[in-house]
Amino acid sequence: MAVVKASSEDVKLLARLMRAEAEGEGDLGMLMVGNVGVNRVRSNCLDFKGIRTIRQMVFQRPGGFEATIKSYFYQRARESEIRLARKVINGERYHPASYALWFFKPQGACPANWYNQPNTGRYKAHCFFAPTGENCPNVYGTY
Repeated sequence: MAVVKASSEDVKLLARLMRAEAEGEGDLGMLMVGNVGVNRVRSNCLDFKGIRTIRQMVFQRPGGFEATIKSYFYQRARESEIRLARKVINGERYHPASYALWFFKPQGACPANWYNQPNTGRYKAHCFFAPTGENCPNVYGTY
């Protein structure tokens, strides 16, 4: 059962975002990007107050995803990424992105905090950061 509302077009949009942000990190890397996206829709906190849809999350300005300004983001969604997008929309979580609202690719080691949010771990090139429970309780809610 979906943990965020998603039309078939929303699923394709999330799939395109996941591929554009993390295709080089394989399925697991793309799933983690999807976790961050779903968490942003669910959170209603910090930089993501009022973000209620996948479309709003993907195209949020400022604070959205860099990939949306690149041409490869606008390629058609492939069935393999659509399947991955459905997994995260249906509530599957992947550590270290399980509750993360941010990720980025640093030049070196992951910092302990990013914009005052603790590091939850690294997967390949990306570091993930999750808010504290008192700042964003909706991210930590059960499905």
